[in-house]
Amino acid sequence: MLKNTRLMPAQIMQPLAALLAAAALLAFSLAAPARAEEGKVKVVALGTSLTAGYGLEQAEGFVPQLQAALEAKGLDVEVENAGVSGDTSAGGLARLDWSIDDDVDAVIVELGSNDALRGFDPQQTRDNLTAILEALAARDLPVLLTGMLAPPNLGEEYGTEFAAIYPDLASRYGVLFYPFFLEGVAADAALNQPDGIHPNADGVQVIVEAITPYAVQLVEHARKDTSS
Repeated sequence: MLKNTRLMPAQIMQPLAALLAAAALLAFSLAAPARAEEGKVKVVALGTSLTAGYGLEQAEGFVPQLQAALEAKGLDVEVENAGVSGDTSAGGLARLDWSIDDDVDAVIVELGSNDALRGFDPQQTRDNLTAILEALAARDLPVLLTGMLAPPNLGEEYGTEFAAIYPDLASRYGVLFYPFFLEGVAADAALNQPDGIHPNADGVQVIVEAITPYAVQLVEHARKDTSS
C-alpha cells in the first residue's frame, strides 16, 4: 500500500532531467557516423573500369593509389570505389542515388569512356552527365569531373563534339575539372595492359600523380563545406 504519495521536489527533478539529457546526447553521439568524429572526408569515385581497377591487383587500382597519394599529403580521407566495368553515363546516372550515400562529402565523376567506345550519340552522354551534376549540385557536393576523349576511328566531328562535353559542363556547374583522365597513358603500350585500353599499375601511377593536385582541391572544398 502506497503512503505519503507526493510530487518530486525540484532538487530531485533537476538532476534527473540533466541525467536524461546527457543520456540522449550520448545516444546521438553513438549514432553519428564515425567519420564526423574523426574529421575524415569521404570521397566517392563514380566511374567505369578505369576507376574500378580492371585487370589489376586490388592495391594497384586507381582508388587505392589515390587514397595513398592523398594520405601522403597528410589528408584524413577515405576514397570509396564506385567504379563498374563496362558502365556508361546512363548506368552511372541510374545507380547514382545508391552509390552516393548520405555520409559522402565529395564525388569524382569518371564516366563516358564506354559511351564513346560504343559510338553513342554525344548528346546522350551530355544529357546523362548533366543529370548527374544537377543531382550532386542539389546535394551541395563538391565534384571533380574528369574528361574523356573519343577513339580517333569515330571521326573528327564525333571526337570534337564528344570532347566538348566535359569542359562545357565543368564551366556550367562550376566544378573542378581534370581535362583527360588518361593523360600521359593513352596509347602508350608500356603503361597499358595487353588490351591497349586499360592502364597497368604503372599507368595508374601516372594518372594518380597527375590528378592528385585536383583531388587535394576537392578534399579542401569538402572540408570548407562541412565546416561552414
